[in-house]
Amino acid sequence: MRILLIEDEPSLASVVKQGLEEQGYNVDAASDGEEGLYMAENFPSDAIVLDILLPKLDGLALLSRIRKKGIRTPVLLLTAKDALSDKIKGLDSGADDYLTKPFAFDELLARIRALLRRKGEGKEAVLRIGDLEIDTASHEVRRGGRGIRLSSREFAILEYLAYHNKTVVTRTQLIEHIYPEGFEWDSNIVDVYINRLRNKVDKGMSKKLIHTVRGTGYQLKTEPAE
Repeated sequence: MRILLIEDEPSLASVVKQGLEEQGYNVDAASDGEEGLYMAENFPSDAIVLDILLPKLDGLALLSRIRKKGIRTPVLLLTAKDALSDKIKGLDSGADDYLTKPFAFDELLARIRALLRRKGEGKEAVLRIGDLEIDTASHEVRRGGRGIRLSSREFAILEYLAYHNKTVVTRTQLIEHIYPEGFEWDSNIVDVYINRLRNKVDKGMSKKLIHTVRGTGYQLKTEPAE
């Protein structure tokens, strides 16, 4: 899951970013409203954590602009203002939830999880490809009833392949899914993760599920790639 954090206070942004990454989220960060608007419009995320009081472009104006462009990404507002009128204004601008500063990180995490659950309504909670089961809520993976332990990035790649199993997924798509924008990556890093997944998911199995499509990318399916 990718989170866009738009917060101009360096110490708070650093703590929140580190905390979210330790929970397995990939976090892009912006320190002013204009940068945040650009990233929200050009780099899709699963949720946005947005401070209201930002330089260059305030959070409510930013929120209004992305909603007018049809961007429906769930937004959690961070605000030092606790007046009811301020909260109503934020929700009316298109926010999905708000949190008043100062806040406990555990509460922020719980609010984000709630937004992501609501966003995921209508999606399958457990993805199945052949005898492979991927529980998107608990992050548990099983094949033929046997539990498989994955790192957070291994799980993110496998989940992405499962959600897009009808199409071939390119290396670039996987990189953009698991790493923040601007990350400098080696050309073989995706191959390394795919090899790890094959050793955990396919090794010793008569039917392979992770297939390479030469010159294009990868696909998770029960039939061999053409």
